[in-house]
Amino acid sequence: MDSWRKNPLIFWVFAVPPAAWLLLFFLTPLALIWVFSFGEKSGLIDIHITWTADNYMRALDPLYLQIFLKSFWFAGVTTAVCLIVGFVVAIAITFAPGRQRPILLLLVMLPFWTNLLIRTYALIAILRTKGSVNAALEHFWDWGNGLLALLGVEHLQLLGAQFEPLHLLYNNFAVVVGLVYVHLPFMVLPLYAALDRMDRSYIEASLDLGAGQLRTFRSVVIPMAAPAIVSGVIITFVPALGSFLTPDLLGGTDSQMIANVIERQFKSANDWPFGAALSFILMYVTFFAIALRSVWSARRDAREALA
Repeated sequence: MDSWRKNPLIFWVFAVPPAAWLLLFFLTPLALIWVFSFGEKSGLIDIHITWTADNYMRALDPLYLQIFLKSFWFAGVTTAVCLIVGFVVAIAITFAPGRQRPILLLLVMLPFWTNLLIRTYALIAILRTKGSVNAALEHFWDWGNGLLALLGVEHLQLLGAQFEPLHLLYNNFAVVVGLVYVHLPFMVLPLYAALDRMDRSYIEASLDLGAGQLRTFRSVVIPMAAPAIVSGVIITFVPALGSFLTPDLLGGTDSQMIANVIERQFKSANDWPFGAALSFILMYVTFFAIALRSVWSARRDAREALA
């Protein structure tokens, strides 16, 4: 604490540039958008700051509330799937042989090396009507019909009809798949970090005392990984809630999220005040989630201190 006071020049040399960067390129634009949210659109490009809350009240319209709820539903389902799959992946990496762990972690982080737009178009190629999934299903369909015909039970052929491709794209299913694919690493990495630091002697003691694997997982592993679960849920849910590209490219007309509405307000509708208000509503939700995380951590630390 006193070290920077002994060398104030060094402290200011290293502190001022990043502070100025954050002030000029983060806090100042954010403050401008916040001010815009209390303005009114006038003409094509003019904005008058009237300090009205009408833009926030407009967000309570049933149309926008429905989109908000749908966005929360998409983000919630995505987070739940990522938590289940991420826990399995994190446990597999944790208990993998030492030489295989770096390779498995590399596979988890490998998607970050590719642009999100390219990865999304790759999903389109996989999920489209003539994509990889339908091609594989059609192959198994034909193989099953051929096998039944070979066995002489033609009347039991798979519906006795030609394979009909599944509609996996431009719907809610495609949006959830895309969101899970994009955000799964954000859940795996904190879970792996927590499980890797976990004292395995607790697991061994639980098993030695007669608890089964399921009860050990529920009573030992999950409580010890609880902070990582909460962190993973937050850093998965919040970005998923504000996703724009995935529902825009993979979703249909009924699969738009609130970020797509915000984008239209700033571009086609040219209603910056309302778009700014919607943006800050999402930010308020983010702050609320982080505050809940801080309160939960403080109470958990207090209980541990008393114990």
